[in-house]
Amino acid sequence: MQVLFGGVGASLVSENPFTPKASVIRYWNNEIRSEILKTHFLLSKVSPLTAVDSAGFSKLAAQNDLASRLPSFCSAAKLFCFPDLSPSFEKHTGDVKFAVYAIKNFTNYGTDRLSGVDSFKNYSEDNNVVVDSFRRYSRDSAGHKEQFSNYASEANVVDQSFNTYATDAIGGSGDFNNYNKEVNNPNLRFTSYSDDSNGHGQIFTQYTENANAGNGQSFTSYGKNGNGFPNDFSSYGKGANVIGSGFSGYGESANGANDSFTSYGFDSNVPQNTFKSYGDGGNAAVNSFSSYRDQANVGDDSFQSYAKNSNGETVDFSNYGQSFNEGTDKFTGYGQGAMGQSIGFKIYGRNNTFKDYSKKGITFSRYNNESSSETAQVKASGSVMNKWVEPGKFFREKMLKRGTVMPMPDIKDKMPERSFLPRTIVSKLPFSSSKIDELKRIFRAGANSTLETLMLDALKECERAPSPGETKRCVGSVEDMIDFATSVLGRNVEVRTTESVKGSKQNIKIGTVRGINGGKVTKSVSCHQSLYPYLLYYCHSVPKVRIYEADILDPNSREKINHGVAICHLDTSSWSSNHGAFLALGSGPGRIEVCHWIFENDMTWTIADS
Repeated sequence: MQVLFGGVGASLVSENPFTPKASVIRYWNNEIRSEILKTHFLLSKVSPLTAVDSAGFSKLAAQNDLASRLPSFCSAAKLFCFPDLSPSFEKHTGDVKFAVYAIKNFTNYGTDRLSGVDSFKNYSEDNNVVVDSFRRYSRDSAGHKEQFSNYASEANVVDQSFNTYATDAIGGSGDFNNYNKEVNNPNLRFTSYSDDSNGHGQIFTQYTENANAGNGQSFTSYGKNGNGFPNDFSSYGKGANVIGSGFSGYGESANGANDSFTSYGFDSNVPQNTFKSYGDGGNAAVNSFSSYRDQANVGDDSFQSYAKNSNGETVDFSNYGQSFNEGTDKFTGYGQGAMGQSIGFKIYGRNNTFKDYSKKGITFSRYNNESSSETAQVKASGSVMNKWVEPGKFFREKMLKRGTVMPMPDIKDKMPERSFLPRTIVSKLPFSSSKIDELKRIFRAGANSTLETLMLDALKECERAPSPGETKRCVGSVEDMIDFATSVLGRNVEVRTTESVKGSKQNIKIGTVRGINGGKVTKSVSCHQSLYPYLLYYCHSVPKVRIYEADILDPNSREKINHGVAICHLDTSSWSSNHGAFLALGSGPGRIEVCHWIFENDMTWTIADS
């Protein structure tokens, strides 16, 4: 049987009338006056399920039993699901060099190993979803060295856990180099790391550098009861964006520990760091923080129960928290009950709270020494203000003129490839943060897992009250998107997106520019992806926008390489003063208009031009 794809002049394409794609085509033709042929990119996101699979999975969804067929459902529907990691009891008797390795559950790895080196190189590199679990790694080893080089670099969603790492190890060392560099949504957990070890040191170099928007790193029970081992964190979280670190039970009751944090959170944006029960009960330990959160933007730190009841510790903070936009630091129970320790602060930041800390032996140098006028000068510096905003991500409307040469940001879609679900399935699934336990069961998300966090983040953003003048809805099917767009704009609508990613991360030249609706202020519905198991879009309409289409040219050859769609927001009065647009362009809310390109796989709906 054949299904008509559009209106006049449309070709006939064979399609089973009971597939999700055929259903969407019929729905489009019933609800929208323009031809669907122009929206091939939207059709490519329709569920690939066959008619039989669609009916079968719809029945399971109605019976609340999709979890029983989750792997086949995820595969057939092209969803984003975490792989099931079953325990691996594979034994490695000698020194092993892992190269180009991915998605593995290591259980009882390197236990009782005597000397030797295990090397992980190019592990899970460039993978979209990385889920790894290391349990009982190097436990009871002697003189054993572990090297992690290029570990999960440039991955998209990373969930890795190290449980009982180097427990009771004697000698040897661990080296984490280029670990999770330039990843998106990292969630790294180190639990019971080097506890009760003797002289087993770790080096963390280029750890989560340039990472983006993850739960961050969690170090729990790190080096507890350890003896004489150094830990060196160098270039930790450098250039990261909205990422957090949690250190709990770090170096507790350790003897002669020597921990060094160098370039920690340097040049990062809104870092969230929590140190709890750090070095408590330690003996003759040395902890050094150098260039800690220097040149960071806002963010918060919490140091709770630091060096409590320790003996003879030395804690040195040098160049601490010199953010160009001040954050908040809270020190509670700092050095409480400690004996003979030396604590020093140099070039210390501001907006900090100290409570219940030992005053004896603590030296503050250049604390809060920067004047408000100097601060204002730093904040006003364009080079500082836009360092976390990619060149070309935001621009002024006057730039959209023929002949303008401007940088184009990376507009490539970095989210996992997914498809919409048919409305017959998505309508039967819970969609509420209050139903997270049921969603975790359906998609097999563990407690406090990355998948749970991603789902909760998306749900809470969807449940957030709209901004002033905003109309919003999250949609998980094409039909739902059509309903929302037509409810705002009427049935005579078109949907547009930038043609390709060509020109990304380089200078481009603007060619012919056309304003939609004659370049007048118009209505639009913009839809942006959210990270969720199935394809989910956050669609919203905001007042006072202009939409443009522009040919994008190579600035040297002047040949057309792309066709871009840009939206200009004329009313920015409700935007945050810390919005990236104002960091990049200067000014503030309500004082300027802000334009940006429609990125790959995002879209904007407008009233169709006559």
